[in-house]
Amino acid sequence: MPADTLPASLPELFNAFNRLTVLIVGDVMMDAYVWGKVSRISPEAPVPVINVGRTEQRLGGAANVALNVQALGATPLLCAVVGTDTGGDQLLGLLLDRELSAEGIVRSPHRPTTVKQRILAAGQHLLRIDSEVEHDLNREEADMLQQRYEMLLGQADVVIFEDYDKGVLSPDSIAHFIRLARQRGIPTVVDPKKKNFLAYEHCTLFKPNLKELREGLKLEFGDTDADKPHFEAAVARLRELLTPEIVLVTLSERGVFAQHDGHKTYLPAHVRTISDVSGAGDTVISIAALCVALGLPAPLTAALANLGGGLVCEEVGVVPIEKQRLLEEAQEARLL
Repeated sequence: MPADTLPASLPELFNAFNRLTVLIVGDVMMDAYVWGKVSRISPEAPVPVINVGRTEQRLGGAANVALNVQALGATPLLCAVVGTDTGGDQLLGLLLDRELSAEGIVRSPHRPTTVKQRILAAGQHLLRIDSEVEHDLNREEADMLQQRYEMLLGQADVVIFEDYDKGVLSPDSIAHFIRLARQRGIPTVVDPKKKNFLAYEHCTLFKPNLKELREGLKLEFGDTDADKPHFEAAVARLRELLTPEIVLVTLSERGVFAQHDGHKTYLPAHVRTISDVSGAGDTVISIAALCVALGLPAPLTAALANLGGGLVCEEVGVVPIEKQRLLEEAQEARLL
């Protein structure tokens, strides 16, 4: 979107989100929660006994990104692979409940649906149990995923790559998907993990956190002001390898960093009562994708994403952003 047609106010900007369609490709998962009470130690081993009070299943991974996109008013289209198992049934059921399209979901009998079960008591996260595989898709699964992606791409204003290293995305599929999007002039934004970190050449926006930046580039640097030159050198190396238009690095409690061309922006984190950082990255990439689709300047994109990521950290568990609250806080902070 040309600069002279950018939204003139935050309400106008947030209304513009409603016109967007976002294709999200990557690893979907189920986030299962067990809440209970600890009243004794097991006689069988020195571990707490949890008396279960309630359980809940939530959409996670790329599916939580879809929930965030939906909560912001845009239309999400998921493209992913799940198993023909109970977890896959539950995930499709939740998509239906949330009125999210499942036409891009491939079901395979050869791999289980990723399920992450969290055990919580007295406000404490005691244990997490992961049921998953991390090997690449087989040829049949990869071909089916590619067909779904190509079928949905024409509807998209932006593509999000939500990579959790579970094997749905591979270097070959990533290169193919980005190439197809570029041919159609559709921007691509990336939430990377370690395995495919350097596969996202020519994406529009690349959003690692500090840990992913270190591991992906195999570089060591700290997270203090004294290490700022080393951090910026790492970003420069990243830009050299992947040539993204925008780099957006989340810096945990220190906020975010954004670079577009030669312009660098550091934004401090907003003071929050942090309950749980789970899912904050999903919110950040969702907001960033909508901003990229609208052609917003990188500093404003980073500021909105930074604000939204902080807001969801006040909630327990993986939850989508609240659009009205984000708008109100953005207005209070005078971001536009």
